[in-house]
Amino acid sequence: MPDHAQLCFRALADPTRRDILKMLSQQDMTIADVAGRFDMTRAAVKKHLTVLSDGGLITVEPRGRERINSINPLGFGPVLSWFDYFDGFWDDRLSDLKTAIEKDKT
Repeated sequence: MPDHAQLCFRALADPTRRDILKMLSQQDMTIADVAGRFDMTRAAVKKHLTVLSDGGLITVEPRGRERINSINPLGFGPVLSWFDYFDGFWDDRLSDLKTAIEKDKT
């Protein structure tokens, strides 16, 4: 089974899924609501929503016969952690470069 970060990145890899996330950041939506905004079948939209749910980026809540899709801000944690690591990596490298340049100037 892939780790959570891998599932997040897989979900984010597709531009349609990124568009769906933008829409869900504005409001919760049913599958039909999402499908109405794309030129694809409802089944195709459901597959995209399943990948987003598997990645922990959205939650799906049954309400009667409908399933309400909502963005899950906490689901982005693994992606943010990954970027934080490289943010620190580049901070260290750039600091070392700055030190080396300043040393060469003297």
